Amino acid sequence: MLKRLLGAALIAGITATGALAQTESYTIIAPAAPGGGWDQTARTMQTAMQEAGVAGDVQVVNVPGAGGTIGLAQFISQNSGDASALIVGGYVMVGAILTNNAPYSLDDVTPIARLTGEYEAIVVPAASDFQTIDDLVAAMKADPGAVAIAGGSAGGTDHIAAGLLAEASGVDPKLINYIAFSGGGEALAAILGQQVAAGISGYGEFESQIAAGTLRLLAMTSEEPIEGIDAPTLKSSGIDVVIQNWRMVAAAPDITDEQKAQITADIEKMVKSEQWQEALERNGWEDTYLSGDAFTAQLATDVETTRAILKTIGLVQE
Repeated sequence: MLKRLLGAALIAGITATGALAQTESYTIIAPAAPGGGWDQTARTMQTAMQEAGVAGDVQVVNVPGAGGTIGLAQFISQNSGDASALIVGGYVMVGAILTNNAPYSLDDVTPIARLTGEYEAIVVPAASDFQTIDDLVAAMKADPGAVAIAGGSAGGTDHIAAGLLAEASGVDPKLINYIAFSGGGEALAAILGQQVAAGISGYGEFESQIAAGTLRLLAMTSEEPIEGIDAPTLKSSGIDVVIQNWRMVAAAPDITDEQKAQITADIEKMVKSEQWQEALERNGWEDTYLSGDAFTAQLATDVETTRAILKTIGLVQE
């Protein structure tokens, strides 16, 4: 009984006052190739946690492939009970798990918090004949297979956005020519090299190329226009699609309640830090921080919602 009371007091103390002491180290798995959203998230966490004094040493390890499910499987199998191991994930991983019928799911990790949200951007190379989103949609209607669209992993947010764009435009989403890449850097190279007609990803992954004039931004998937971004929304263009990618951090399976409380306190300290807040603004990420039971419940809802969307666009069978 005394041991339980002391454990409860420790958890309460950590939750109320933040981490009792600086955590020695963390290793963050970014389950994608360098250059994409998860890699950006993990490395932004690395910098913020170290500069804000959350942890003494933070390392990032890239494990790309299959929409994050390879990294997820490795994380689960190799880090059980390890409180120093974290993994970033999100909407893309939810879709990839369902699409690939993966043997592991987010039920097998310890959810800590949702961190950010980012709307999708639809772009074309600067030399493209497509000047507007209407031009792109017209080409998709004429011949869906002839309009190659680059994005992240199959079943992820980019793929879902492409499918919803097609469906809302009267095009069979099962006919679109979506080309999946394991990392944002690879997709960007294909778009800039004009190997594809268009690309879909988070705005932050295209921002520098849009500013440089090498990519043309056709539309955003937000509900309302975003301050500082000169592009219509799909909704304002008569296409009823709103979708936001979100990213999360999870801990290893089989950690103790005390360890989960310490990690949660560390992540809360990170998201409140000046370094993290500056990174949100710099990358165009929305602060959608949600932790604890509220996040666990929201995650379960998001999984079921995603399953329904993937069935609608033909990526998951009944």
